[in-house]
Amino acid sequence: MTKSIEDFSEILQRDVPLSDHTWLRLGGPAQYFVTPRSEAELLDVIGVCRHQQLSMHILGGGSNLLVRDAGVEGVVIKVVEPLLGEVNIEGTSLTAGGGALLSHVVAEAVRAGLAGIEFLVGIPGTVAGAVVGNSGGRTGDIGQLITSIRVLSLDNKITERRGDELTFSYRRSSFQDLLLLSATLELTGDNSEELTLRMRKNWIMKRSTQPLADQSAGCIFRNPRGLSAGALIEQCGLKGLSVGKARISERHANFIVTEDGATSKDVELLISRIQKAVAEKFAVDLELEIKVW
Repeated sequence: MTKSIEDFSEILQRDVPLSDHTWLRLGGPAQYFVTPRSEAELLDVIGVCRHQQLSMHILGGGSNLLVRDAGVEGVVIKVVEPLLGEVNIEGTSLTAGGGALLSHVVAEAVRAGLAGIEFLVGIPGTVAGAVVGNSGGRTGDIGQLITSIRVLSLDNKITERRGDELTFSYRRSSFQDLLLLSATLELTGDNSEELTLRMRKNWIMKRSTQPLADQSAGCIFRNPRGLSAGALIEQCGLKGLSVGKARISERHANFIVTEDGATSKDVELLISRIQKAVAEKFAVDLELEIKVW
């Protein structure tokens, strides 16, 4: 007998508010919300969704995501550690599961005396999200460290991608598969204590310039080539602008922070006001860095 999504009763919930699973604390319910316990169970769920032609959304840490107030039809599959959360180190090579939190991976690398990833400290979310969106900072991005990724392809095959099959650019990757299962990074040996100091310094710098204590989704817009989205927004005099209970951060204009009572509609209206103002003043079209469901 063919399985249906209802057969996953141990890991399935209905009408789960996605506001509990995103950093902005916003968003309506998921029709089905599934929390697989192993890679095999995850692949099983995906196979059933495909067979039933149910739409799928893969949810990681929920840090760069705005879920609309109406919620999400179909199946939301939560992929975050302990699921796909393993981190393995061999020499200077580190392999991390797609569900591993980036903060956990950075800490493991530093503890093992491996350099090259410490600049990613303070970036929320999972390894899968970081690789797909090529997360980074002023000194580089994760794409420059990746040697291979293991994926579930759109035709349901587990395969490895490396070399020419992997390209990265600013906050983008060539990722076209359904799911990133793991990523392998090549790092360099260094002194663990010095790395720890460097990591702390990076963290302090980030804390001083970003509203990390507030509910936010990280940077809302990609930086246009050669420009700073935050600077453009600030030059439009928009810092502190509010719509409902969502406002542009006074600390960093490329962050939108939310308070209790905010709606996703508040954030969407604020985003469109920012885009309109920047387009009128600078003739620059700001592109979203966050995903919207």
